[in-house]
Amino acid sequence: MRDELGDIFSLSFPGFKAIVLSGPEAAHFTYVQARNSLQWRTEGDPVTGLLRHGVLVEDDESHDVLRRDMMSYLHRQKVEDYFDTFIRRTDQICETWNLDQSLDMLVEMRRVALLILMETLFNVDITPDMNRLWKPIIHTIKYISPGAWLLWRNIPRPGFRRVIRELDDYIYGIIETQRQGKVSRDNLLNHLIDSGMSDALIRDQVLTMLIAGHDTSTALLTWAIYLLASHPLTMLQAQDEVDTVLQGKVPTHELMRSLVYLEQVINETLRLYPPIHVSNRRVKEDLEFKGYLIPSGYRLMFSIYLSHHDNNSWQDSERFDPSRFAPGVRHRPYTFIPFGGGPRNCIGAAFAQLEAKAVLSRLLQHYNFSLLQPNVRLYMGATLEPHPGVLVKVTPR
Repeated sequence: MRDELGDIFSLSFPGFKAIVLSGPEAAHFTYVQARNSLQWRTEGDPVTGLLRHGVLVEDDESHDVLRRDMMSYLHRQKVEDYFDTFIRRTDQICETWNLDQSLDMLVEMRRVALLILMETLFNVDITPDMNRLWKPIIHTIKYISPGAWLLWRNIPRPGFRRVIRELDDYIYGIIETQRQGKVSRDNLLNHLIDSGMSDALIRDQVLTMLIAGHDTSTALLTWAIYLLASHPLTMLQAQDEVDTVLQGKVPTHELMRSLVYLEQVINETLRLYPPIHVSNRRVKEDLEFKGYLIPSGYRLMFSIYLSHHDNNSWQDSERFDPSRFAPGVRHRPYTFIPFGGGPRNCIGAAFAQLEAKAVLSRLLQHYNFSLLQPNVRLYMGATLEPHPGVLVKVTPR
């Protein structure tokens, strides 16, 4: 079913029934109007089994308390304190690049995102453990990505228990180190410890931020480089702005406000390739949307991706056009929703936006990117990723 306000699709398989919505009216319905009739936690789903009682899979008061506890380290003013880390960790990865070889930006931006997240929120340098933890992290992301488990809940999934245990051991280790006072005290992890949380509940929040936080940033940064490399004139315009604003200096968060065109590029990247491409809720009671019954027990899935590619909201929606977000351009509410909407919008939105601007400004300041593998496909996993990756030639400016 389709009209000028969006789409309604019904999906039904044995053991799986869902209604899929898209469009601005459906976004307001999902994120605001019907939110109290929907639940995020779905027992039996891998994401709930993995994150246990992480803020992402909690509902009602439990969610609200966790969100308040964590938000003090994720609001915009606090995120500005992390800016030097954004730049320093980007430089650290760039210094390892062999520019005589092609580089996969999906891999390189994941390395940057992991270093940044672990230092800013937990004051942990993951550098010495990155190689050891790389496969457990990638496999854990695959564990919660859409797959056959949607239709067969008890499908055998050999190997996952071991890699999750490896991540758990690492996380419990950094919790213990923090409890013993062996690292700086001003970080989110110490805040959770001081709040009186058990180690098990702290593990759930740390793992939530580790997996969800770095994977979304990885996708955003990689897609942005892909689009810049695919559109050399856009890259040149972004570089000209970076050069004019930074004047060869190390980026600062104060200067980021002047990178207007780069922000347009980031927003257009988020429109075309929103890292969180679909919202997934469980319907607690019968709902009605535009005369269509959404029964209790169904999944209500809202497609951010389809909404961002809707020609009713975005003219020539498949075209990459940063001018859509030029100063003064206004959009209808709930047509651009890369971080969701309503009271449960993405807790890390401010973090992700400033991080992307910082990392990309530093990269554009020093490098050109030439796309070597133009046939990149969408992979709808835990996030919307480019598959098999973004292979580029990097040259110094």
